[in-house]
Amino acid sequence: MGKAEAVRAALRTTSDALIAACLAPACACCHQVLESPLDGAVCARCWADARASDGRYDGALRHLIHALKYEGRRSLARPLADLLEQRNRASLEDALFVWRRLRRGFNQASDLAAHLQRPVVHALWRLRPTMSQTGLTASQRRVNVHGAFRLSPFLSSETRARFISDAVVVLVDDVMTTGATSNACVDVLMSAGARDVRVITLARA
Repeated sequence: MGKAEAVRAALRTTSDALIAACLAPACACCHQVLESPLDGAVCARCWADARASDGRYDGALRHLIHALKYEGRRSLARPLADLLEQRNRASLEDALFVWRRLRRGFNQASDLAAHLQRPVVHALWRLRPTMSQTGLTASQRRVNVHGAFRLSPFLSSETRARFISDAVVVLVDDVMTTGATSNACVDVLMSAGARDVRVITLARA
């Protein structure tokens, strides 16, 4: 390590210590004080636990998804997108992205897709309000989302021809439970002429 690198490392260590001592920022997952807040909003142990979860919707990964989805911790989108990409490299080859519209203040699926370095298209639109899928049985989930989606009315014919017709598209979402919502969206995209639709998620319940 050169002198300049050693100085930068020392400054970073000092800055981390000052921020931790003065502001006591907490990990977005375990809520313990971050030892290295300049490295991000999640401690190293929680990131290690999330990577080791193998996509199961529990433990640290569940907490991180909730922080992104319900607490608006948008700084988590990039590292979670990196994790999403690592686990889905084969599905992402030669593919474009679409996502469904949500009613929250932001769309966590679009935040994830935006960091995957491929063209992103807002191709799906919710036709009618649906109940939360939480607590519903598999059959109730299918009924709940049946006919609930269509192609976006803002999707131009040129965009549809370029990014959907005879294209391989990827539907990005955070969590899959029964797959009812994803299947409903896949049906719309296949009916619109997509050659193949792949679904990738951070976790599977």
